[in-house]
Amino acid sequence: MDDNSKRSSEPKSNSTVLFALIVVAALAVSLFLILNQQKKTLDFSDFKQLLEITTYDDTQEKLVSGLTNNGILTIKESGTNGRLLEYKEPNKMVVGATTIRGYLKFRVVPGTNPQNTGEGKFEVREFTCNKDDSESTNADLQALLTKSNANWNFANGPSAWDRYGFFFITMAVIIGLFYFMLRRLGGAGGPMQFGRSRGRLMAEDDLGVMFSDVAGIDEAVEEVKEVVDFLQKPEKYQKLGGKIPRGVLLVGPPGTGKTLLAKAIAGEAGVPFFSLSGSDFVEMFVGVGAARVRDMFQQAETKAPCIIFIDELDALGKTRSGNAVGGHDEREQTLNALLVEMDGFSSNSGVIVMGATNRPETLDQALMRPGRFDRHVLVDRPDVMGRAAILKVHVKNVKLDPDVDIQQIAAISPGFGGAELANLVNEAALLAARGGCSTVQMQHFNEGVERVTAGLEKKQRIMNADEKQRVAYHEAGHALVAYSLPNTDPVHKVSIIPRGLAALGYTMQRPTDDRFLMTQSELESNLQVLVAGTLAEELIYQDISTGASNDLERATDIARSMVMQYGMSSMGRINFKEDRSSPFLAGASGGSGMRQYSEDTAKKIDSEVKRIIEQAIEAVRETLLVRKQALVALTERLIEVESVDSTELQEIIDENSPGPLLVPGTDVATRSDFPKSAAEEDDLDERNAAQ
Repeated sequence: MDDNSKRSSEPKSNSTVLFALIVVAALAVSLFLILNQQKKTLDFSDFKQLLEITTYDDTQEKLVSGLTNNGILTIKESGTNGRLLEYKEPNKMVVGATTIRGYLKFRVVPGTNPQNTGEGKFEVREFTCNKDDSESTNADLQALLTKSNANWNFANGPSAWDRYGFFFITMAVIIGLFYFMLRRLGGAGGPMQFGRSRGRLMAEDDLGVMFSDVAGIDEAVEEVKEVVDFLQKPEKYQKLGGKIPRGVLLVGPPGTGKTLLAKAIAGEAGVPFFSLSGSDFVEMFVGVGAARVRDMFQQAETKAPCIIFIDELDALGKTRSGNAVGGHDEREQTLNALLVEMDGFSSNSGVIVMGATNRPETLDQALMRPGRFDRHVLVDRPDVMGRAAILKVHVKNVKLDPDVDIQQIAAISPGFGGAELANLVNEAALLAARGGCSTVQMQHFNEGVERVTAGLEKKQRIMNADEKQRVAYHEAGHALVAYSLPNTDPVHKVSIIPRGLAALGYTMQRPTDDRFLMTQSELESNLQVLVAGTLAEELIYQDISTGASNDLERATDIARSMVMQYGMSSMGRINFKEDRSSPFLAGASGGSGMRQYSEDTAKKIDSEVKRIIEQAIEAVRETLLVRKQALVALTERLIEVESVDSTELQEIIDENSPGPLLVPGTDVATRSDFPKSAAEEDDLDERNAAQ
């Protein structure tokens, strides 16, 4: 579905109403100015002169003949123009206490207007005249009006509208502006809407996602299909005593399709779908989040059966603190409100709550229990078949070369989730377009995998010859040891082209299939591959560089995990790990608790970690000494072409190997070529003394 056609159901803006009010006000002001411009104002003295030369006949419509100046009063206008103005036939006058209103005929005397405007025939105009309210003035005015036989009368007393109309209009304008301001403040995120839910009701057309659009997580889809069937045919389960599930929790690493699966459930069930994030309930004011939870369920009840989807549920449902001081009252009140709404005295029927998180270990146990989140659905990273299915979905609109093998792309992208695979397809298409190709070829996907995993190539970065040679020996050491060991992933490519933020070179290994377990020997082989780079530098230069910092960090983590987590050391089959890390987020921790072992045990752990790494170093030294000729040959080739693939790597090592490949530890090799540190000399002396 075209994204431009998707629109969420949001309330109309008040900008149209504001524009209409502005237009009406502008028209009213314009009309008022026009009417005031048409109205003439006479001095009272001029008005009396006009009455003295005015006499109507019995019909009170026409003047009698023989009047002075034909009943016309001529007045010179004050100002620089000096126009002559003529007035006659005042009529239909209303005399008030201080004001006289009526109509007369008016014109500008021809030839007296420099702008030649307003000259010509007499026009009927409304006029006003101010007077004082003295008895003598009223008596003289009444006599003149009676003598002129004009149509006139006294003004009635002020009406209710005359007295209070301005007050009513002013109050109406103030109330209207106040109401309009409240409506504006009451919009999304406004201060008057703190307690309203920010959930968006998605229409079925807005979703447009079905189970056919969700690939690579077949087990998760099968697990949630029952929820869809219950929403479509609730009587099928209710007649047997079955109840609708309260909640479904989707857990898994980022980018595996949890939100997509929730949309597919709503799209297949054909029910209203409320979408919001856990952070939408978090505010600085206590009680706001709880009010939003209640409002959300009230809205959902009117649309039941329906689905409420809360993304990033860990922002709302973290474990409540047991400390009396330092607790987050707002978040805990919000969580309590959610617990009550999902399974309390007033449980909501027909409302299914779906949550998605990649931090399930941080969620409160009361939220995780059956009766609230009855179903826990794992949305894990897909296997090779799942990746192939996902790739087929994403390449539907991509022009592929006939030689492109989807299964091979899935095989070279282990650990990729749906988001990474979509990014891979997009990167390959961009590379093909940048290269001017008419189709996306297999080489573009290979380059895309390297770009996604290692970063963008930096061919413009200039390294001096010494650094380039050192990087070449470093990467050649990694590749040589990885190729020599029997239980490591095959080397796909070795390159000394800088990539990403800090990688000056890289050795890419690709597994032949998906692995879910690793043996102790495989972990030890990985340790040897990691330390091979810095040992190759040590063998050639009798010195090491800072380029191995990340390798040593990863090697130390593996060795420490072998001792503390996997029981792969002389410490025994004991788990010493003090914190519980997130199973889905690398580097995330569920909070470190108190250390459950003594200081003496901690020293033994450190010694065991050091021993494991030292054993790996000894084995790698033997490998590099035996295959030094292959190391030098591979380095020279890397300096020449900058990248070596797996086929060429095999040829170089086979041509420069002294004989059959030997597993490290089976050959007795001297270490005279390697310099020994003071710590290594002390360790060697201790071992000799022990023997």
